[in-house]
Amino acid sequence: MSAPSDEPAERSEVDLAVARVEQELGRLFARIRIGWREAAASVHPDLQPLGYQVLASIASGKANSAGAIIERLQTDKSAVSRQVRQLEELGLVESVRDPEDGRARLLVATPLAQERVGAARAAYERRLGDRLRTWSAEDVDRVIELLDALGR
Repeated sequence: MSAPSDEPAERSEVDLAVARVEQELGRLFARIRIGWREAAASVHPDLQPLGYQVLASIASGKANSAGAIIERLQTDKSAVSRQVRQLEELGLVESVRDPEDGRARLLVATPLAQERVGAARAAYERRLGDRLRTWSAEDVDRVIELLDALGR
């Protein structure tokens, strides 16, 4: 019987590759956070990245209530409440009566918000497009497939 070793077991090639993927995902997420910060500042200098995400969710129509935003962004109610309040104070979001349920309120992006979020998205899409246009269509399609598989 051999004595237990303090040395970790040798890592397989797959383990090493997984570690590299984790590192690259960390770098990508950091770049995404920088993009949110830049987009937020382009919409309004006082807007935080989470506020931009809330506003973009409202402006896109993907979330029009606090509950939907909380679910979409996987964040807490108090953070969303603060961000919505700030967005209203900045004139970027309005709370309107739900036409289907007069007791409920819906969040709607103002025309100013639509314009500024549209400009921020266009700038981001240009930067991303500039990078991806240097790749082959097959490589872009493969990245899409792999990201879809990873996200499941």
